[in-house]
Amino acid sequence: MSLNIALAGNPNSGKSTLFNSITGGDAYVGNWPGVTIEKKVGSLKGRKDVKVVDLPGIYSLSPYSPEEIITRDYIENTKPDAIINVVDASNLERNLYLTTQLFEFGVPVIVALNMSDVVEHRGDKIDISKLQSALGCKVVSLSALKGNGIEKLLETTFKSAKKSKKFSPNAVLNIDDKELEPEFRYAMIDKILSEVYIKNTNFNDITKKIDSVMLNKWLAFPIFIVIIFLIYYISVTTVGSIMTEWVGDVLFGEWIASWASWLLDSVGAGAWMGDLIQNGLIGGVGAVIGFTPQLFLLFLILSFLEDSGYMARIAFVLDKVFRKFGLSGKSFIPMIISSGCGVPGIMSSRAIENLSDRRITIMTATFIPCSAKLPIIVLLVSSVFGGNPLVAPSVYLISVIAILISALILKSTNRFKSENAPFLMELPQYRMPRIRNLFKHAWMKTKDFILRAGTIIFVACIAIWFLSNCTWNLAPASETDSILYGIGNFIAPIFKPLGFGDWHAAMATLTGLIAKENLVGTLETLGVDSSTFFTHASAYAFIVFNSLCMPCFAAVAAMRRELGSFKWTLFGVAYQTGFAYIFAFIVYRFILALGI
Repeated sequence: MSLNIALAGNPNSGKSTLFNSITGGDAYVGNWPGVTIEKKVGSLKGRKDVKVVDLPGIYSLSPYSPEEIITRDYIENTKPDAIINVVDASNLERNLYLTTQLFEFGVPVIVALNMSDVVEHRGDKIDISKLQSALGCKVVSLSALKGNGIEKLLETTFKSAKKSKKFSPNAVLNIDDKELEPEFRYAMIDKILSEVYIKNTNFNDITKKIDSVMLNKWLAFPIFIVIIFLIYYISVTTVGSIMTEWVGDVLFGEWIASWASWLLDSVGAGAWMGDLIQNGLIGGVGAVIGFTPQLFLLFLILSFLEDSGYMARIAFVLDKVFRKFGLSGKSFIPMIISSGCGVPGIMSSRAIENLSDRRITIMTATFIPCSAKLPIIVLLVSSVFGGNPLVAPSVYLISVIAILISALILKSTNRFKSENAPFLMELPQYRMPRIRNLFKHAWMKTKDFILRAGTIIFVACIAIWFLSNCTWNLAPASETDSILYGIGNFIAPIFKPLGFGDWHAAMATLTGLIAKENLVGTLETLGVDSSTFFTHASAYAFIVFNSLCMPCFAAVAAMRRELGSFKWTLFGVAYQTGFAYIFAFIVYRFILALGI
């Protein structure tokens, strides 16, 4: 029997964790709201005839936000055989509001009391049988994270599927369906909880104790700055740097290069083939993939912050700062996601209710250096700045400053003027992340980077080598006669005011517009020695421009999809590139003036 099961619930209720557990999928999971930004579809493990849909986390079915529209439209138009309403058992009052709305679709609803282990840890008690009777549907206690109760949930879901029973509030409050407004819903929920939920008033809440320090009026922001510094000091400057040096110098520089040389000699390959393989592919692709240890370590640390619950606190801490520039702390979430990849970062802006704020966030979220931009930062930090531990964090600080300045600029125009929306965001309980999940998250993101490097960079390095070794007549060429030199020399003057008006840097920037991974690959393929090619001022300006300018083609496509028009996308790309040029120029001149 084929079935269509939908997972619905509040943000951060554990839907994606449950989805992964029952489908074997790898949907991203984090201990903060807004992780699921569009519906995900998978098949139940061992049951290809059972389709499971993970709907975006929402608080209600109003619908006002894009997530609410996606969820409501899916349930109304598809009419799934059953809805598993994933509920945070530790916060029933808020979660059950959505439950009362889901009942009205006439689709069988199974309430999955997730995080029941948290309730038990607190010493609270929930009377499942009374809750089932009050709601008029099946209720199953489980912990999606630990895998407890999932089999019972699925068994209950199969039995309930296709048994349509429309919810009626009359069993609790004697009111008509037309009167089912928010105040009545909450009154109903309060009455239910008074009968089924017993709270342990003696529980010592560790989350409140930690937040008394982490969210302290005077300590919150300094703690955040220290944490950000430590993240990049560990992953980029120290531990990660040691691992990357081994991959780049030993694995690719010695072992793979020697093996390739032996293989080429064995098959009698020509000199041109040897140059293409050694300098084009191994030099270009190897240079990019060589940074994976630093990326993996960075993703591992960020995953820890996300799963522990601290990431949501950062948005709360920064809300006061962002609000002075016309944005809210919710804009910080797309920025953090963009540190991995700009595409999901742009998509996550859907969680921002204010249209003006959402557009500004879409246009500026990619200012934050993504995993594809990190290699150029690491390369220049090590080769030009001597591994200075302050440079990498300063780039991220510069990116945030650029976003705030952009918000001021854009908010001053009629197109973006709007009232500040109130900042409402759930702060999840602190929890110790599972080591397996941390490594899984870090590997998923690192694997995506490797796959991009193995495809886009592979093709790009071949193209760069070809263009740098051929004339327009496709004859062998010296460097100054090549196609690449002609193109690069033509556009190089544009970047001269920024300090890197050389054709090598110009071509790296141009190929970086396709995919930012190409920046390092192009420089390596062209044999650029960054330590002598760049000065401190030009290197920093090069990083700033390529961090803030138009993102890769994939991210631009995501911008087009989220902004909803080609006109807005064109404006966004033009603004990003123009702002990047001016900002990089100012940074370059400022560093020159300081004489650093």
